[in-house]
Amino acid sequence: MDYKLLKPFPSDFLWGASTSAYQVEGGWNEDGKGPSIVDVRTEFPEGTTDFTVAADHYHRYAEDVELFAELGLKAYRFSIAWTRIQPTGTGSVNRAGADFYHKLIDSLVERGIEPIVTMYHFDLPQALDEQGGWSNPATVNAFADYARILFEEYGDKVRYWLTINEQNMMILHGDAVGTTGTSGVTGKKGVYQQNHYMAVAQARAMALCHEIVPGAKIGPAPNIVSVYPATCAPEDVVAADDWDAVRNLLYLDLAVRGTYHPLAWAYLVERGWQPDIAPGDEETLKAGKPDYIAFNYYSTQTVGASTGDASDLQIRGADQQIVRGEIGLYRAEKNPHLPTNAFGWEIDPVGFRTTLRRVWDRYRLPIIITENGIGAFDKLEDGQVHDQYRIDYYQRHIEQIQYALNDGVGIFGYCPWAAIDVISTHQGCSKRYGFIYVNREEFDLLDLARIKKDSFHWYQGVIKTNGAQLGQ
Repeated sequence: MDYKLLKPFPSDFLWGASTSAYQVEGGWNEDGKGPSIVDVRTEFPEGTTDFTVAADHYHRYAEDVELFAELGLKAYRFSIAWTRIQPTGTGSVNRAGADFYHKLIDSLVERGIEPIVTMYHFDLPQALDEQGGWSNPATVNAFADYARILFEEYGDKVRYWLTINEQNMMILHGDAVGTTGTSGVTGKKGVYQQNHYMAVAQARAMALCHEIVPGAKIGPAPNIVSVYPATCAPEDVVAADDWDAVRNLLYLDLAVRGTYHPLAWAYLVERGWQPDIAPGDEETLKAGKPDYIAFNYYSTQTVGASTGDASDLQIRGADQQIVRGEIGLYRAEKNPHLPTNAFGWEIDPVGFRTTLRRVWDRYRLPIIITENGIGAFDKLEDGQVHDQYRIDYYQRHIEQIQYALNDGVGIFGYCPWAAIDVISTHQGCSKRYGFIYVNREEFDLLDLARIKKDSFHWYQGVIKTNGAQLGQ
């Protein structure tokens, strides 16, 4: 639907930006921090760096927060490294690690920036992984204990919490996002058992948040996209429904309704992959009530009916944003109506609107977007970064948020990826997302200087006008 006049963004809209601990902090083994599965990883794509220094935010957070304030951020979404708080994932608090986040949060609050805290963003403690990781139900108890510590430490300062970042990507594409660890889980049944334990842990964390910090709000943060049928053939429509249930609704229903989506459960049963559900799990899942839904959006996916053979599979690189196909479920298709970026990701601003509408229509919970952005090989030229392509990308996506608001969708914030250049999951530091350039190369740290990109100044204007001026 077109509108003659678009409503303005809400006056209290949270214009923000995002990072994650292991991709931005560095300081991987400092001040008592224990190793995570990310820290012990030894294999990286050729020519790409590890995460040991990243953007060195651990040592430069004060400088970065000043830049966030200059940018005008109303919110900063970041994650806490579990192994800074509990080096082995259990036991007493590592005070130096806990104090780092106190300093970061205090700096944000002092500048009027709302901290939005992700409790877990891919970086499972290595000590827990060695004991089976998410295949071990003891990890559920460990996560609940960790959650309690966070709420007691920071609950008087943090109003918005996120539980688990992209749980669906960890389950569907663990190899691609580097979350499989070394625990040795084999087979899809084992993977979906891990998913079940994560869902139970998430529910316990949400219940604990409401118990310990009654004024706070908490929600999940999966990666959600609209799934299009390749054609209007009924079989393609059914395939799109099937993949939507398995990719999206399985995780949202567990988080919001505390139940398995019936179509997704039928898929698991058909393949013999359904998890074992222990006594009390169903009650725990029901008791974990989110206050809102956060989700990450980069692209839509297009699928057709399965042909029943290997032609269903269309794997274009080890990347969680690329539609892959599954024999007997759906056929991977490229959408001919959409351009792609340099990494093969289809760019679909209008699909952003449809995704927002679908999530709102099904759950009727407030929505915040916690990731959205475009990675590129930004170039520093004469001390500047001219990233008009990023500005164009954001203009088109923010326009669609405003359309979704006019559609009646309850959206209260937008935190694109990323506030500052981070180390990409797949392409090291060369694939850049931030509004702020970090002057380093893959294996040469240079001076790690912070440089404001053209997109920084553009987004600064967007925030200043509360979204009223999206042009240059």
